[in-house]
Amino acid sequence: MTTPLPAVIAAFLLILFAVRPPPPSAHALGGTMAVVHGSATTICTITAQPPVQQIQCWRNGRLLPPILPNTSFDAVAGGRNTLCGVRSGGFSLLCWNTTFSPKRIYNNASAPLTALTIGDSQICALRNVSSADNAICWRENSTSSSHIPKNPQFRVISSGLRFSCGVNVENRVLCWGDDAISNSIQSELRNFSMLDIHVGEKFACGINVTGCIVCKGSNDTGQLNTSPFETARPFSAVAVGANHGCAIRKSTGGVVCWGGKGNGRFSSKITDEISFESIVAGPDFTCGLTTSNFSIVCWGPGWPSRYYSTGILLPLQKTLPGPCIDTACDCNVYPGSEILCSGNGHICGYCDFAASIPPFLQPAVVVDRSPSRGLRRSLLVFAIVGTIGGIAGIATLIYCLWPGICFGKKKIHNSVQPTMTAAAPPPSNSSPPSRSSTLRRQGSRLMRRQRSGTSSKHADKAEEFSFSDLLAATDDFSPENKIGGGSFGVVYRGKLPDGREVAIKRSETSGKAKKFQEKESAFESEIAFLSRLHHKHLVKLIGFCHEREERLLVYEFMKNGALHDHLHSKNNVEKSSSFINSWKVRIKISLDAARGIEYLHNYAVPPIIHRDIKSSNILLDSNWAARVSDFGLSLMGPEDDREYRPTKAAGTVGYIDPEYYGLNVLTAKSDVYGLGVVLLELLTGKRAIFNGGEPMSIVDYAVPAIMAGEVGRVLDGRVGPAEGSEGDAVELVAYTAMHCVHLEGKDRPTMNDIVANLERALAPCDDSHGSISSGPISIVSD
Repeated sequence: MTTPLPAVIAAFLLILFAVRPPPPSAHALGGTMAVVHGSATTICTITAQPPVQQIQCWRNGRLLPPILPNTSFDAVAGGRNTLCGVRSGGFSLLCWNTTFSPKRIYNNASAPLTALTIGDSQICALRNVSSADNAICWRENSTSSSHIPKNPQFRVISSGLRFSCGVNVENRVLCWGDDAISNSIQSELRNFSMLDIHVGEKFACGINVTGCIVCKGSNDTGQLNTSPFETARPFSAVAVGANHGCAIRKSTGGVVCWGGKGNGRFSSKITDEISFESIVAGPDFTCGLTTSNFSIVCWGPGWPSRYYSTGILLPLQKTLPGPCIDTACDCNVYPGSEILCSGNGHICGYCDFAASIPPFLQPAVVVDRSPSRGLRRSLLVFAIVGTIGGIAGIATLIYCLWPGICFGKKKIHNSVQPTMTAAAPPPSNSSPPSRSSTLRRQGSRLMRRQRSGTSSKHADKAEEFSFSDLLAATDDFSPENKIGGGSFGVVYRGKLPDGREVAIKRSETSGKAKKFQEKESAFESEIAFLSRLHHKHLVKLIGFCHEREERLLVYEFMKNGALHDHLHSKNNVEKSSSFINSWKVRIKISLDAARGIEYLHNYAVPPIIHRDIKSSNILLDSNWAARVSDFGLSLMGPEDDREYRPTKAAGTVGYIDPEYYGLNVLTAKSDVYGLGVVLLELLTGKRAIFNGGEPMSIVDYAVPAIMAGEVGRVLDGRVGPAEGSEGDAVELVAYTAMHCVHLEGKDRPTMNDIVANLERALAPCDDSHGSISSGPISIVSD
């Protein structure tokens, strides 16, 4: 039998244009929908549009309270009485039982997860690691990877009821678990070049490189009866249950289903004329995410009958069609991503390399149960690859030798060098803002096929330390080495084996379940933010340690400690006792701290709200430069000062924004309020809340005097009177502080305005020419 010429040409074009096959959809495995079965059927998804991409769940006809409502997730997957979610960035995997009691089973900032799947009881994931062994599995909450094939680099992974399979970088399927089933399916799929694979109970289905369905394994319930639509045009997604499968037609978005001992049992008139973005299967039913309004529809014989007649449209909020990321997409951006992601990145669409191949050249039938025919096709493809490879190799060799490209001598003409355009200039006198990836940008890899050549090692990647090393560095966390505290932790001074002095924050160890989420959130927030943010006025994270219940963070040691101690320590009584008893130094510290916060608000992508700006979180290095520290309460905030409402206010009494505390309205202006209190501390030397006969806030103490033009009356006597141009500078700082602590956020200045004022205030103290009053005060109410 001869192979038709169009098939040969099609194979040639597929090889030419799809040597690197398109990545699977971001929601194909462990995506934004999950089915939890067992004691109670539960459907969970990741919400679209709110700033926090939280997990929402439906069970027995009612919505459940959001899971970790202040935490963003990129992916969810479900199994028997188990739900797991990958936190934004991929570095942490949390799982819950039917009562939603949390348990973290993975945490590694240096190897974020890129895919997630759950079978009946087995949880498997892919990690972004340089080694070939990127798959990891857990069974019954303990690591068990002994059956995973050694040294493969998987692109896709799937766990079923009895076994697991993955597609490696060569598009070959490898399976493990139940030896009889997994070996049989792996053997049956050996002649197919696959893009995707999904595992059921005793069978597996996937999409090959031409976009068509291939199913192998047991056919005792008609799981392999895909012949009615084998000749259809390519499919974009597959979902497999215990004994059935469903797929989305690429051309229309419609769903076709098969299997389950009975023709049409898993099809439904409800899904007619509905276009779907993605689908996920339970043991004996299927759910899909609709294209029209991102709602969830479920159908099938196993779906509870009392919900079947209602149209099965679940009352969930809109669901994301894929994870929100901030890095460039391989091919195209999903339409409407900015709205769905609430401005926090975008969603990547499908890569369609075969779109340019004329339909009459696309192979119509690729599901071939004849081993001999599959072998002949494989030989044909091999011959074509060999011919093209030989020609390409010669051409590459000539190209390399001619200009010397392969030997590092290639010249790039100026006309093709990349350019960068900044939306706004960086703050003056500070290092250019690094637009490094934050937690959400780490998540760009999540649920997407790994791209060759895109992995890079960050020069400042956080190191991972053993607990024993940090125990030795702090002399068993002796009280003598205790130097302070932060959100949910105590800070110790330590010395690493290589001689580096560090500050080590040890989270409070507590077995109470209610403390788990807070401790976990603070620990992971610090890693997520500080390992990706780089600015000379932000404290530098060196590394971390996580062993058992211990969570420790290692920072660069700040020799001169916290600003709070210098202002309020009993030792700082006389003028000569502290270096900061100088208006020039205090204004410089104010400016340093403001520049750090300005970077968080204006240059971090997405913006970051610190939520706990206070003098004890402003540290001073050996040169007395100020750095903002402690990101345990920080949140990625909405852009353009839109309101954001966490479940409860967080911060420190005396520094917390009254609008945030009273009305639960959080914006970047909440950090402005905290900085305003710090400015008043620097001016007056008083604590945020002090005892003046009775407890009194520094705002109530200082603002009336500033408004009356009597700034000198409340200034810190340890520094001395501010006269001449220095007096003008201090007065400008005072008026800036007064505007920062307005009750309403809309009346407070932006960080840009604050930095501009403090720069002008510092200028005469540096013996610059000109007067403070030479320009307008940059206080702007939004």
